[in-house]
Amino acid sequence: MTEPVRLTEDLLPLLRLHPRESWPSHPNLGDLSKFWLARHDWFRHADAELAAATRAAIDRQVDPARFAPWLAQSLNRFLGELEGHHAVEDQHYFPVFRKLEARLGAGFDLLDGDHDTLHRAIEDIAAAGNAYLTALRADPLAASAALSRFGDVRERLGGGLIRHLGDEEDLIIPIILDRGEDAIGG
Repeated sequence: MTEPVRLTEDLLPLLRLHPRESWPSHPNLGDLSKFWLARHDWFRHADAELAAATRAAIDRQVDPARFAPWLAQSLNRFLGELEGHHAVEDQHYFPVFRKLEARLGAGFDLLDGDHDTLHRAIEDIAAAGNAYLTALRADPLAASAALSRFGDVRERLGGGLIRHLGDEEDLIIPIILDRGEDAIGG
């Protein structure tokens, strides 16, 4: 995933009012916000787990016969959860946040662009994962090139995703803390 411009200072006035270290004890950090942050933490954890398992497979520390079914299941869940999460944000939450804080429109444009880029990266990693699994069935000895390609694609997706999650939190959580969850339908 190519590195877009990060959120600029002019898009973070509410983060300055509500810095990350104040979030856990803020009275407006309700169940919806906590759930959303927990989902983001799950994506970070799943990405790290996928990275570690892929590295172990590339380094031949794990049997491909064990790795392949794990990869198929884990990647399918990870990508499905990510697509579903983004769909809810795109269809409901981002439009609500845009109305609440029109001055932050450029930040939401960035997040929307990230979602488009992440969607393409999701398609790329799904294709790379399928190519590896197909190569493994066809010629296990030759599958290492496909696995290396998968690792490269996973790295691009993971790096972009982790940056995006942080940007999204820095833009959105302060809005929720400032306005309360009722303002967003939470």
